[in-house]
Order: sequence, then C-alpha cells, then structure tokens
Amino acid sequence: MERGGEDGGAGYDARPFVPAEADLGELREAAAGCHGCPLYREATQTVFGAGNPSARVVLVGEQPGDVEDRRGLPFVGPAGRVLTRALEEAGIDPDDSYITNAVKHFKFVQQGRGKRRIHKAPSLREMAACRPWLAEELRLIAPEVVVALGATAGKSLLGPDFRVTRERGTPLPLAPLDGAREPTDVVCVATIHPSAVLRADDRDAVYAGLVSDLRVVAGALRAP
Repeated sequence: MERGGEDGGAGYDARPFVPAEADLGELREAAAGCHGCPLYREATQTVFGAGNPSARVVLVGEQPGDVEDRRGLPFVGPAGRVLTRALEEAGIDPDDSYITNAVKHFKFVQQGRGKRRIHKAPSLREMAACRPWLAEELRLIAPEVVVALGATAGKSLLGPDFRVTRERGTPLPLAPLDGAREPTDVVCVATIHPSAVLRADDRDAVYAGLVSDLRVVAGALRAP
C-alpha cells in the first residue's frame, strides 16, 4: 500500500497509519510514526492530544507550537496558560477536558541568526491529511461539545467556508469527521485561538471575549 507523504507526492493522507480498533493509548503510539504528510520531516515529534479520555469537552487547536513540539504535549506554552485560565473562569474544569490539535506536527519557517522557528499556518491539504487522527480521537472520547479554537480548527471541523468572526460563540451541529452518515448530537462552539489574546493590543477585551464564548460551551453541556 502506498503511504501518502513518504514519497513527497500528491497523496497527503494519514489513514494508512491509523490502526483499526485501537484505544486512545494505541492511537497515540501509532501517531508517533505518522508520515501522512511532509510535516513530519522537520518537526521534532508528533504532538498528540492529552487529557481526560472520558471528557465531556474536547478542545481543538490549530497545530503544536515551538514549545509543544519540543515537549510533545499540546498547549503547554503561553497560549495554553491563557486557555487554562479562561476555562476556569468560564466554569469548565480543565482536568475534565481533552485538548488536541487539527494538525499534529509543527509547521514553521526559520528566521534570524539563531534560526528562530516561526509558526506557519497549515494548508488545507495538511489539515485534511491529519483529519483521520482527529476523527478517531472524537469517536473514542465521544464528547458532548467540541470547541474549535481559531480558524484552522474551525475549518477542519466545520468545513472550508467556516469563518471564526462570523460563527464564534454559537453552538453548531458537528457532522462525523469520518464521513459516517449517522447524525450525532455533538455540538461545536468556535472561538478565537488563545494565542490571539497574546497578540492583541487590547488583551483584556479579547480575553473577555474568549471567556464569554467558553461560557456558551459550559451552558451547552447537558445536566449530569
């Protein structure tokens, strides 16, 4: 079987690397060897999701950043600290959530004498190639609400026409990412990526908007 991405050809696809009938731990181990698109060549390692395997809320970001790439865990840099604080203020226990990214490898360009690694947004092809991993994470965890953190996550979950400025803070139906026809009762709420808070001139206002959107997530959870 030809495995997309290994030969640098047109076939970007992680599906040949995704094991059937795997649990979350086995899925994480398999993802460490994924060559489904060329991003694995420059990244330090695959950064798989982490958190509560029975989480009611799954948060999906864009891709790992420089700190996450080096440590092998999602959202452990400055944006992760912003997100943790915002979740707590919104009434969502971070320890009862699961967090991952639409793309599991760090995409970057190197700049300057020290060759500082600068984030570069993944392409639609790279997002599509990595979607089988995200689809399996969501299938195994079966959350009530999925949070799209930023435009890339929103497009991966809701389609290429998604716009975070237009659809943020609104519960939307989430179709299965694996192409299954059966509808689900999972909803998706989009908001900004927490890194947008760090880049903003008016951090307080942007952060308040993030917390407001996450309160919609808290309200969308079914009563236990």
